[in-house]
Amino acid sequence: MIERNPSQTAHSAAMFRAAHQLIDADPKILDDIVILRLLDKSVIDEIRDHPERLNTPRLRALRTHILVRSRFAEDRLALAASQGIDQYVILGAGLDTFAYRQPNWANNLHIFEVDQPASQREKRKRLELAGIAPLGNLIYVAVDFETDSLLDTLQHFEFNPLKPAFFSWLGVMVYLRQDAIESVFQAVASLPHSSEIVFTFSAQGQAQKHGTRSSITKVLAESLGEPWLSQFEPEAINQMLHKMGFSDVSFLTPGEIDQRYINGRQDGLFAMQRINTAVAQV
Repeated sequence: MIERNPSQTAHSAAMFRAAHQLIDADPKILDDIVILRLLDKSVIDEIRDHPERLNTPRLRALRTHILVRSRFAEDRLALAASQGIDQYVILGAGLDTFAYRQPNWANNLHIFEVDQPASQREKRKRLELAGIAPLGNLIYVAVDFETDSLLDTLQHFEFNPLKPAFFSWLGVMVYLRQDAIESVFQAVASLPHSSEIVFTFSAQGQAQKHGTRSSITKVLAESLGEPWLSQFEPEAINQMLHKMGFSDVSFLTPGEIDQRYINGRQDGLFAMQRINTAVAQV
């Protein structure tokens, strides 16, 4: 396993989730009070003191994307749990807080937070400083997606490959090479029927079509020293996943985002006009 630095883009995403709690209207797209306890006080103070800096159209669109991808994954997870799936794997967990604010319906889940070691150490340190103790259904799994076998590693941590599982993989694919991406999808495809993965991606053609607004995430990532390595068109993803054995692949459209999460809001949040979130079922 190659030792890497803690992810800076994960911290950036966490900052946008915190901003939603502090400066956006109710009801929240994603209720995430825990994130306010994990970030440095200076970050929280900056958001409170200068909300206008995060309310440009570009940053509202990016914030909406980050909120919606997590909310959509958690909505899909709730449905999967209601159907009996009890293994939840968060790939590239970063500062995701689901395990520390989990609703009652999640108590029977086995939650696996998968991330590279440096990011995982930083997160656990922040949790300790905040006085947040992980619940008994959470397991930390250190993985380097570029070099490690996901399923082999998970099986060392009580993951059962003979049972279906739900995976979320948000804001990670773009930082990996294609062979590592395919390896993760193949691992999920090898699991029993009704296993599912919600993931985000970026399409080069869409970025070119929609210009600077849709490429802001890429620019931000590069400025933090984490350049994008992979981009896929939706149709290419659809074909690739069906060849791997997934029975259904669907994409969350801007119109669906507006209908489910945005309509009626009074804070100016809006969906990017591109497809960047998908769900695939075995």
